[in-house]
Amino acid sequence: MKTLGHWLASPRRRSAAAAVAGALPVLAFPAPSLWWCAYIALVPWLLLLRTAPTGKRAAVEGWWGGFGFMLAMHHWLLPSLHVFTFVIAALLGALWAPWGWLVRRLLAGVPSTAQVAGALLVVPSGWLGIELIRSWQGLGGPWGMIGSSQWQVEPALRLASVGGVWLLSLLVVAVNVAVTVLVAVQQARVPAVAGIVATAAATSAAWTLAPRPAVDGHLRIAVVQPGVIDGPGGADRRLAREEQLTRRLAGQDVDLVVWGESSVGFDLGDRPDLARRLADLSRATGADILVNVDARRSDVPGIYKSSILVGPDGLTGQRYDKMRLVPFGEYIPARSMLGWATSVGKAAGEDRRHGSQPVVMNVGDRLRVGPMVCFETAFPDMTRHLTREGVDVLIGQSSTSTFQHSWAPEQHASLAALRAAETGRPMVHSTLTGVSAVYGPSGQRVGSWLGTDASATQIYAVPLAHGTTPYVRLGDWAVHAAVLILLVWAAGEGVRTLRLRRSAPEPREAPARTVHGSPARPGR
Repeated sequence: MKTLGHWLASPRRRSAAAAVAGALPVLAFPAPSLWWCAYIALVPWLLLLRTAPTGKRAAVEGWWGGFGFMLAMHHWLLPSLHVFTFVIAALLGALWAPWGWLVRRLLAGVPSTAQVAGALLVVPSGWLGIELIRSWQGLGGPWGMIGSSQWQVEPALRLASVGGVWLLSLLVVAVNVAVTVLVAVQQARVPAVAGIVATAAATSAAWTLAPRPAVDGHLRIAVVQPGVIDGPGGADRRLAREEQLTRRLAGQDVDLVVWGESSVGFDLGDRPDLARRLADLSRATGADILVNVDARRSDVPGIYKSSILVGPDGLTGQRYDKMRLVPFGEYIPARSMLGWATSVGKAAGEDRRHGSQPVVMNVGDRLRVGPMVCFETAFPDMTRHLTREGVDVLIGQSSTSTFQHSWAPEQHASLAALRAAETGRPMVHSTLTGVSAVYGPSGQRVGSWLGTDASATQIYAVPLAHGTTPYVRLGDWAVHAAVLILLVWAAGEGVRTLRLRRSAPEPREAPARTVHGSPARPGR
């Protein structure tokens, strides 16, 4: 019987195994939500990388593992982008090639105690460097950061208030490295156990020392979710359903009503009749209504997605235009080269326009809200900025109706828990077709989710809290620490390589060849 080692002797089999191993962390995210497996999900991939025969081969397997990770995290894009999903996964997967080399460099063979200690710092920092690069909007944003798999774990949420989702990613990968050493290198188990103990100690310290948001009031915020409405005249029928659901809120003492992304398919500046209908709804409910318009504007050229606040007297003049657009979904990067994506999937036929700055909206005399649209809720810097600007409630308006029967709606809804925990502000995640959810200032769930099968409205008693979390105050210090660790390690490697070259013996010149007792001359 062939052993696993013999089976993995084939480069093709190793590549396939790396792709499968790279996909395993997706099980820690919603919908499976097996959060605990995040701490061991990278172990098979790490074991494979440390046994790669060469550094080049480890880089190849890092690429294949990154491809598997990206494809698994974005598999729900397949119905829309088709084959282009594989192209995107392959391009982004290349970010893990240097990481694969790094893992082998630090953990191959029988690493020393110093190497293991270094790996516990450097390998997680390398992973965080990848997350930092791919968090750029043009590369798809920070969707599927491994730390965000811990959105429902209370100690992890407390850590997020200290260092954001970045700190969670660092600690999750560090535990995976420690478990890998425990499994594969008996001689280095002491530093591995020390790494796990240090992670547990950091979590305990955050649990004990991190300030807890003090609740100082409640608001009643209603979420309106019309559900899936297909067929001709969908925009009109959806608006009618949203009106019907909103009118049910009359007399229920609601402070704010929130509709989902693209809830209005017409420019309100060009349709005063619709603006009057919304104002009537506001008067009927006794609350302002935050709608989201996805339409070509009449005052400026182009299509915008905009959060617009409507009061009992009509449009309040407060508007937020979405800043960070979804690549391929709302615009095509380098359209002249990649425009062919429209022929193989549901990529954007026309690029939407983006806004220039975040907006804090005043609702009445006592509430300041910060709206975001769709995948902007994945960006921790946006909610941190809004919090520093003084918002009381963070609001995300979203629509994942294209991916209704995938894991995307649940995963998107879970991100709001992290944004709330990071900032110490409650967050409302309102969608057209589910999943809609609300989280308190510590990231805890408020009430129940509105699932993808619901067409309803729900009122949430949203707890308010003020004060500043360490993450809002200190920013992305975990990212800066990771970059510093990588730079220090690279400098140390450079010095070590230079010393080895200097200490290497000079090659001796071979003695001159003689011919009949005399030195040979050229040409003889």
